[in-house]
Amino acid sequence: MPEGHVLHRIARLHQRVYAGQALTVTSPQGRFAAEAVDGRVLVKAEAHGKHLLHVYGPDAIVHVHLGLYGKFAEHEPPVTEPVGQVRMRIVGERNWTDLRGPAACEVLTLDGVAALRARLGPDPLRRDAKPAEALARVRRSKQPLATLLMDQKVVAGIGNIYRAELLFRHGLDPMKQGSAVDEELWAAMWPDLVALMRDGVKAGRIDTVRPAHLPEVTGRAPREDRHGGEVYVYRRAGQPCLVCGTPVAHAVLAARNLYWCPTCQRG
Repeated sequence: MPEGHVLHRIARLHQRVYAGQALTVTSPQGRFAAEAVDGRVLVKAEAHGKHLLHVYGPDAIVHVHLGLYGKFAEHEPPVTEPVGQVRMRIVGERNWTDLRGPAACEVLTLDGVAALRARLGPDPLRRDAKPAEALARVRRSKQPLATLLMDQKVVAGIGNIYRAELLFRHGLDPMKQGSAVDEELWAAMWPDLVALMRDGVKAGRIDTVRPAHLPEVTGRAPREDRHGGEVYVYRRAGQPCLVCGTPVAHAVLAARNLYWCPTCQRG
């Protein structure tokens, strides 16, 4: 499932190529109420966590959650006939976009969006994020911090990669209880997460390795993985830790793969 930086990249792209235009919006698949926004002007595109919002006005906001299989395909003219199950097609003055396979594609009102936001934690990529709210939710729980960081009600936008890498960068045992996280630790973790995710928006991939541990410095081979990016522990089970050489550990926690270094992450 795409992590939050991907949705923010899409929101920025759609803001740039569609905002201020009256758009032709259809649903070739017939499973989306496109007539509610067809012909209307897109006011803005924004993201909150893993959710994309196309705002056409207070009574018409298209909410998209890509889920595991959803994908946007961006195109330039000419517009061609739909291929496959296209849930939503957007045609603007110079660009057109097809959406396939999302977990959600629906039209909401302001009240509906407010209800959606109420279910989500602060998004590190949004200027209105309040990290203290996330910390309060973490500290109310005795669940492992590794579980809480994946809970979109705690922090919106974190996925498996950012979760594993943030814990490594701060030397944290993934099983550390949320109630044991203090303000000093959170004050270090939050801005680091913000910086990592902002870099992800810019680069279009997740890089979490500090300069001292990059391939060109250490002489190791660059990472080869379909996810791209240089990381410390994610999907590196059994491989030596880039810092201490200990084999990276792997377990399944709350039905998701967890990676960590048993030596570096004792804190």
